[in-house]
Amino acid sequence: MEAIRHLSRPGPTAIWLLLLALTGLTYAAGELHLTGPPWVFGVLAIVLVKGRLIAWHYMELARVAPLWRAVLGGWLVAVGGLIAAAFLLSEV
Repeated sequence: MEAIRHLSRPGPTAIWLLLLALTGLTYAAGELHLTGPPWVFGVLAIVLVKGRLIAWHYMELARVAPLWRAVLGGWLVAVGGLIAAAFLLSEV
């Protein structure tokens, strides 16, 4: 069972490659001047996913008490929500 659990968890190199790919997507969106709510919220979603990946895999939050994961997850959602609200309010 331990071998299966070990194989199902991606290693640091796989997470780093995924972070590089996601960074490339957000960079390309900026370079191509993609605008509008769908693109902005897509990039924001990618940023939040990257934040979660960094926290869970490199800050080792995957191995701490659920309360700490909830605190950081809530913080990511709160910051993302505030950025989304600021964008929506600037569109008015």
